Amino acid sequence: MPENNTPANLFKALMHPSRIAILEILRDGEQCVCHLEAVLGYRQAYISQHLMVLRDAGLVEDRREGARIFYRVTRPEVYDLMDSATQLSGAETTL
Repeated sequence: MPENNTPANLFKALMHPSRIAILEILRDGEQCVCHLEAVLGYRQAYISQHLMVLRDAGLVEDRREGARIFYRVTRPEVYDLMDSATQLSGAETTL
């Protein structure tokens, strides 16, 4: 993770439901932005904004293959945190 990252910054990056949804999709492995668009039903620009926040937090990284950009989780331990939060809230994941 970036040097200036703190727990507060990590939680801030995880604060938005769309970012949680993106991470849930990436739980299954690397995905292209076009796949995220299709699953979430959001515009590419909206998804890219959220991916930038996740990337800045050191949670995802991208790679380009031709015209497509693929994202993957770089810190899989984030799923332990997300799973614990789901348990604590009593909520169920929607994806």
